[in-house]
Amino acid sequence: MSIEENKVLVRRIYELLNRKEFDASYRYFAPEFVFHSPDGDWSLVQVRQFDTIFYAAFPDMSVTIEDMVAEGDKVSVRVTYRGTHQREFMGIAPIGNKLNITNANTLRITDGKFVEGWNVTDLRLMEQLGVIPK
Repeated sequence: MSIEENKVLVRRIYELLNRKEFDASYRYFAPEFVFHSPDGDWSLVQVRQFDTIFYAAFPDMSVTIEDMVAEGDKVSVRVTYRGTHQREFMGIAPIGNKLNITNANTLRITDGKFVEGWNVTDLRLMEQLGVIPK
């Protein structure tokens, strides 16, 4: 796939997430997908489990692509997540906190499927949930 086709694919994933069409989005991930998170590598099954918990806790979540660059088989995006903490998340009781965080994600694409991803999470998530002080 071309760089432009890869960028279209990444945009498509975030559109599907915003529409809460999770099963449709996972069709673009290879079964062997590996997500390199700050706390270790996750399989596609683990990513799906986290997404279920995350979007249940923040049911009004929306994601905006702020920047996107691509080279070769990789696309990097800076995205902003916005939502309201409405259900328990990671042992944290909801108190209606507004979430507004920025993440940087890089995705490697092979044959139209995501095969690898990297994430840098904004620590404001824990601040906005009241876990760590501002």
